Amino acid sequence: MRIVSLLPSATELLDCLQLGEQLVGVTHECDYPEWVGRLPKVTRTLIPHDASSQQIDALVRERLQTQKALYTLDLPTLEQLRPDWIVTQALCDVCAVAEAEVTAAACSLPGQPSVINLEPMSLADVLATLRLIGERVGIVERAEAVIAGLQARIDAVARRSAAITNRPRGVILEWIDPPFCCGHWSPELMDLAGGIEVIGVAGQPSRTITPEMIAEAKPEFVLIACCGFSLERTRQDLSILRNYPGFADWPATQSGRIYLTDGNAFFSRPGPRLVDSLELLAHALHPDIHPLPANVPAAIRLDG
Repeated sequence: MRIVSLLPSATELLDCLQLGEQLVGVTHECDYPEWVGRLPKVTRTLIPHDASSQQIDALVRERLQTQKALYTLDLPTLEQLRPDWIVTQALCDVCAVAEAEVTAAACSLPGQPSVINLEPMSLADVLATLRLIGERVGIVERAEAVIAGLQARIDAVARRSAAITNRPRGVILEWIDPPFCCGHWSPELMDLAGGIEVIGVAGQPSRTITPEMIAEAKPEFVLIACCGFSLERTRQDLSILRNYPGFADWPATQSGRIYLTDGNAFFSRPGPRLVDSLELLAHALHPDIHPLPANVPAAIRLDG
């Protein structure tokens, strides 16, 4: 069985299911686990490596309006790999190769590989993608065991949060310039962790907001998890954040409860590390109630 992953989260799901030895190709963005960096890359991006957040946002908006791709397949490499399965998604129009391009490629490749399309919008949907992959490739029992382990960790956080009466009003920001609130599974993570997401809506896409909307929401807790950005890259935009109108008056600013995390690793990828994201968020919200697992990095408090 030869599998190609067209999504970083799919790569993590396949690894979680112990299908790493069957993985023969990944995207240029797949970076976890570390060993996948040695596999052939079957995609490339048109986003300049040194683009600012505002420039990336402009390119994304152009892509949505004109259907011009930001990511495209390397068909010669894909043909050489001769995959039996291609794992992809139709959830986001800008963070992966377009669904139509994947379908066309699958039809043209030798052997016409089967396509597994993942479209999770919630935490339960993410767990269901593990079951879907397990059913399609014939490892149902293994998938169910992985799901049970992840669900047990989710349930443990939920049990501890059930007794919390002081739930901070929070905002998870997925982009700074311009600001984006969270969507999809992240508001659900906030609720499970013992907070209240006051802008993002569970099960709905992330969306552009204004600094004024954040100020009006009066967040007591803010987590910045810029989609696809490392901590180091996120820090480059912090001066923009601090210049938001009303930033100094946010309750979270005044109490020192603004945190940063690696948005490339956590929150933005619908894979097994969403459970790590939940544990990270829960500890940041209620450190006396939610212990931080040894393998999960703490969110970083914004200085000043």
